[in-house]
Order: sequence, then C-alpha cells, then structure tokens
Amino acid sequence: MGSITTPFGFSSTAAEVSEGIDLTGRRAVVTGASSGLGAETARALAAAGAAVTLAVRDVTAGKRVAEDITESTGNQEVHVAHLDLADPASVTAFTAAWRGPLHVLVNNAGVMACPEQYTEQGWEWQFATNHLGHFALATGLHDALAVDGNARIVVVSSTGHQRSPIVWDDVNFAFRPYDPWLAYGQSKTANVLFAVEATRRWADDNITANALMPGAIYTNLQRHTGGRGSGRVPAHLVKTVEQGAATSVLLATSPLLEGVGGRYFVDCNETEVVDRRSGTLHGVARYAVDPDNARRLWALSQELLAHAR
Repeated sequence: MGSITTPFGFSSTAAEVSEGIDLTGRRAVVTGASSGLGAETARALAAAGAAVTLAVRDVTAGKRVAEDITESTGNQEVHVAHLDLADPASVTAFTAAWRGPLHVLVNNAGVMACPEQYTEQGWEWQFATNHLGHFALATGLHDALAVDGNARIVVVSSTGHQRSPIVWDDVNFAFRPYDPWLAYGQSKTANVLFAVEATRRWADDNITANALMPGAIYTNLQRHTGGRGSGRVPAHLVKTVEQGAATSVLLATSPLLEGVGGRYFVDCNETEVVDRRSGTLHGVARYAVDPDNARRLWALSQELLAHAR
C-alpha cells in the first residue's frame, strides 16, 4: 500500500475532517482531554455522535470540559474518568473498570521536556507518562478494542522523536546525564514504535494504530519550554488548537484510514521516512518505524510493567 494522502492539510480543523461522519453507537477514550488538543479531539468526536470518555488526572477540570462539550455539541454521552498515566495502579484501575466495547482510543496525554523526575518504579518521567502509561492502557483495553472489530488507536507523537532513538541500554537515564529534550525525543519515538507493533500484533483483531505529529500548537504542554514566547517555531507554522487536533480526528474517523495502521502522519497526510533530522516538522525517522525496534520495545515495555506489579 502506498502513502496515504487526504484532501486535508496544514490548515484543516478537527471539525472539517470529521464533517459528515457519523459515530453514533461508537465509544471513544481520549487521554489528557481536560485541555488543549485532547479537549478539542474529544469535542470533535462527540460532535460526530460518539460516546466519549475524558481520561484525565484532574477530574474537576475534566468535568468542566465535559460540560462545555455537551453544551456545544448537544451530546449527553460525555463522561470523565480519573487516569494518571505515570501510576501503573491508576491505569490498572481504569482498564479494570471499563465495560463493553471500545472503538477509538486516542493516546493524547503527554509531558514535554520536563525537569528530571522519576516514578516510584525508577522510570524516567517522560518515558513513563508518554509511552509506558499508554502502553499499559492500550494493552489493558485490548479485549474491549477487539470486541466489535475495526477499532482504532491514535497515538500523538511529535517531530521531537527525531531528537533520539530508544537508548536501549539506558532508557531511564541511569548512567547518562539527564537531558529533557533527549528524554522527550525517546518517549515520542516509543509512541511511533508502539503504533507499528500494535498494528502487527493485533491484526487478527482488526485493531489498527497510527501515530502523528499534531503540529506546533501552544498549550499547557509547553509549560517547561517557554511557551509562546520561546520563539522555537516561526509564527506562520503555529496552528490553532482546532487545527492541531485535526490529524488526530482524521486518524480516528476517516474512511480513508480503514484498515490502515503502523503509519505516521503530519498535517493530515502520511509523511516521508528520513535518515537524518529533517529540520522541519515533517518526516519520520527510520528507526521509529523499524519493525525490529517495535518488537523490542514491546518486549521491554512488558518487562518493565511486569516488575512494577
């Protein structure tokens, strides 16, 4: 199958890519949906008729967003549940409480370039939150995703993945000086590799997973990096939150993605594989879509989580 192209692009919004799509009877979970991209992704899915669960650390903030989504869409099936991705017990509680099928899982929550921090298990915070927590969530919800068939997992990665492959011998910065951007890059590479292996491993269940770069959007994610005033991205490349959520919503809903998995998208289209840092927001590093790396990361993630119990 060739690269996936769509009629949408940089300026498309979440509402535009989901226009005319009916998700009535479908159920979705969006992590990190109490603000930013997660909230707008949840809003678009709810507007299309899906029953949406906002999986959030801050339940009070999540309830405010849920009420706002219900008011703006008329959808009464917008729910809130607690989820702390850095806490394996919290992820287990969430998956154990889930009942019935799940059709769309959007792994949206994340942290970026945060100060050095480790979980109780000794895991580096960004790897734990951005990858391991979502890995545990998806595997814990596997049976629910498999029930009806054709379920989709959407994984929010970043061009930041080009900053670092998985450093297999020192994932948790036990021996090398901590670098917030290298840690972020490694975690975002892990996001892409998860999509590759989940699609391969769960093909018989008709579950597909794709990863994406949402674009440059100023949200709470940038609280450790200087935010809008940092000047990291030229103004003409900055998206609104509605535009930033478009690629996630496209991957979650578009008929063009039926049966498609293990890919990486930017601006609503599949991007090219690169062997050097692209210097742009486009391109996916070859190491991030390598099937051997994907299998190795899956095994490592299982091992780490097994020791956490």
